[in-house]
Amino acid sequence: MQPECTQALCHVAVASCFCVAVVCTGVFDGVFVQVGYEHYAEAPVASLPVFLAMPFNSLINSAYVLLGVYWLRSPPGGPGRPADARGARYLKDVFAAMALVYGPVQWLRVATQMHAAAVLDQWLTLPIFAWPIAWCLSLDRGWQPCLFLAIECLSLSSYGLAWLHPNGFEVALGAHIAAVVGQTLHAHRRHGGPSSGRYLALGMLSCSGFVVLKLWDHQLAQWRLFQRLTGHFWSKVCDVLQFHCAFLFLTDLHVRPTLPPDRKTR
Repeated sequence: MQPECTQALCHVAVASCFCVAVVCTGVFDGVFVQVGYEHYAEAPVASLPVFLAMPFNSLINSAYVLLGVYWLRSPPGGPGRPADARGARYLKDVFAAMALVYGPVQWLRVATQMHAAAVLDQWLTLPIFAWPIAWCLSLDRGWQPCLFLAIECLSLSSYGLAWLHPNGFEVALGAHIAAVVGQTLHAHRRHGGPSSGRYLALGMLSCSGFVVLKLWDHQLAQWRLFQRLTGHFWSKVCDVLQFHCAFLFLTDLHVRPTLPPDRKTR
């Protein structure tokens, strides 16, 4: 295992343990989250064990783990496109480690329907969306660990909006998505090409599917197509796809030559 991979796994593990510890203190007990099977269009199956009570919405979370393992084993420039930069490997491995953690956390939420698990699921979503911003900034500003740490700390602290208002998490998540879209478009203009443009378009399409399908979970259940494989299930499929497209986009930028200052778009 490469030193950067070990370092990335340790950093994500420490940050995740910190979030778990904070949630366990009860500081977010007053945060509004949706808990209960009634919030899902997929009907629970009483004959199955609790960790598979909603089989499709449970098993889809294993895709995050498989995605994380796949990208941990891939070179920094993406499959078949090695890049030598140690910083690129670390950035990729942190993102992959986030996927490894996120899958089990979401599965825990679905299986237990506990308030603490739902809060942790929401909270960890924010730094995942913040990491592509840090990754894009590294293309222009180089290796700046303090900047990466500041972005992640700001992202984690933004969950305080959920403590202040019932819709605070949605506001924080919307701000993260808007910032990611803006930063990735900027990075594509400066460093991208046709392939990165395709990955960016597919990622944005997947992000839209993630949001819309999750919000319309119950409404879509009236259609036969969404009665077994519900909108919530397909939203998670879109979430995994946007994760994968983000990897493809960002690693593609790393194997492209950086434009000289006089040719960069202002």
